[in-house]
Amino acid sequence: MLDWYTLLGVDGTSAVATIQLLDLLYGVFEWFLEDAYGTMMDRLAEILGVRMLGYPYMQRAYLAAVCIAIIGPIVGTFLVHREMAMIGDTLSHTAFAGVAVGLFINATFSLSLSPLLTAFVVAVITALLVELLIEYADTYSDTSLAIVLTGGFAIGSILITATDGGIAVGIDAYLFGSLATVLKADTGLLVFMSLLVGGVVSLAYRPLVYVTFDATAARAARIRVRRYKRLMVVLTAFVVVSAMQIMGVILVVAMLVVPVATAALVAQSFKQSIALAILAGEFAVIIGVTVSYAYDIAAGGSIVISAIGVYATVLGLEKLARETPISTVMKWGRNHEKRGEDGSKAGSGEED
Repeated sequence: MLDWYTLLGVDGTSAVATIQLLDLLYGVFEWFLEDAYGTMMDRLAEILGVRMLGYPYMQRAYLAAVCIAIIGPIVGTFLVHREMAMIGDTLSHTAFAGVAVGLFINATFSLSLSPLLTAFVVAVITALLVELLIEYADTYSDTSLAIVLTGGFAIGSILITATDGGIAVGIDAYLFGSLATVLKADTGLLVFMSLLVGGVVSLAYRPLVYVTFDATAARAARIRVRRYKRLMVVLTAFVVVSAMQIMGVILVVAMLVVPVATAALVAQSFKQSIALAILAGEFAVIIGVTVSYAYDIAAGGSIVISAIGVYATVLGLEKLARETPISTVMKWGRNHEKRGEDGSKAGSGEED
């Protein structure tokens, strides 16, 4: 008689070892979340006199937001420089369809399937579909993205109405994000995704940079361009689905773009752009989560407005730095010196 392990090609010993490893990893995460990170936040709440830092759900919300501010800009930097920033918006809308599929299956067949799981599957398939459309259908990238985006959102809306709106309540948290719905499992997923995305990008950094800036030269250097393009869109799908629980599918794309745009104002290199984008994202999420709790407003919207505020602040400071009196005087001095040298040369020519 065949069991599930046989069907999956896994023997009993391997399955037990895998389960034990997962239990170990979960135990390590629980220790970190409660004993290390939780204790640190409790202590910080006592020192600063800020009670919300001691609430477990706010501790989870801050940790989840910090992880989003890491993985979003890391992936977003590559997408923006590839002029593919809209893919995040496309995948967020198809992730909405994936959530609707999960909720629809649960409502129709009385199952308890995780909507995040179906969202992951749908988003990854969509990411690969977009790449196929661009490569083989001879379709402009923005056209492909628009087709998939509208199709995904249409499927989601159809599934919602197919149950007479019965799953609309369940999907609201995924659309707009919520601090209260950030569970321990959601936080663990984001911590895992931070390690996964950071590790993959670190290992494949050089090929990804080549493919991002000059795919033709990358092919000449025998880099598998198609593979790395697909890797990036799959990572984008992971980021979008992981982040939508707190950001909401409508606003999650902002963390792929706005911090990157902020970093582009002052960064001097690609690596510096990634680092500064993460820093800008961290400022935005910390401010956004705090404001969201203080005024009882949507976390996703608060974080996005904070990110735009950080962008506007950096833009204003950058323009101010270029127009300060010191820089103006130095520029005038260089021009005056140059004119003086030109005048001396001209004068000596006239004397001759």
